[in-house]
This record gives sequence, structure tokens and C-alpha cells, in this order.
Amino acid sequence: MTRESREAIVTRISADIDVVTLINVFTVDPENQRKLVDLLNAATDEVMKQLPGFVSANIHRSLDGRHVANYAQWRSETDFTAMLSNPAAREHMAAVSSIAGAEPVLYELVSTHFEPTSSLPSRP
Repeated sequence: MTRESREAIVTRISADIDVVTLINVFTVDPENQRKLVDLLNAATDEVMKQLPGFVSANIHRSLDGRHVANYAQWRSETDFTAMLSNPAAREHMAAVSSIAGAEPVLYELVSTHFEPTSSLPSRP
């Protein structure tokens, strides 16, 4: 993905957007962290992005190697629940569950806070 396409496609985090947010924190052995990230990326690209109600997914890896977090947005709780019963999604979730524990929770965004004059560096 080019820098331009990364900039064009961003997750919008705002209390005025009507979405539900999944924050799923996975616990994994450090030697499996990369594999878990790859599994989550594959599940997103191959299945989740094609499902009704999918908005975005953001995969984060912890610096200690023991956690991976998925910050995902869905249009509704109904869409998220429907995904859970999708056979292809379940297949990917089974692969993830074989190497990591998970703590998925759905949230509603209440507020955001930021420093309006800050500029974040881009990765090469």
C-alpha cells in the first residue's frame, strides 16, 4: 500500500458517527505475535471487508510481543453479530483461537480528545 492510499483510507474516530466499536485484545506467546497479526490481516482482507456492516479494522501489536489489539468498527451490533455466525469468519476465528486468547468487547464512543496543533510523523 502506498503512502497516498494509506492517507486516503483512515478510520474515523468521532462521537458523531453511528457505529459500534469492537476492541479485542488478544494474548499471545511472543513467538506467535507475527503469526497472529498475519491471521487477523488475512481474516480482514479475505472475509470481514466483504461482510455487510464492516467499516474498518486496525490491528495493533504490543511492544512487549505478548498482545495484539483489533480496533474495528461495524455499522451496528446486528451486523457484528451476523459476522459471528458467518462460516468463513468462524473458520478464521478458530485459527486465531488456536494460538491466542481473546477478550472481545463492543463499545460506543463517548468522546475524543486531541491536541489540535500536533503533527504526527508518518512511517516510511
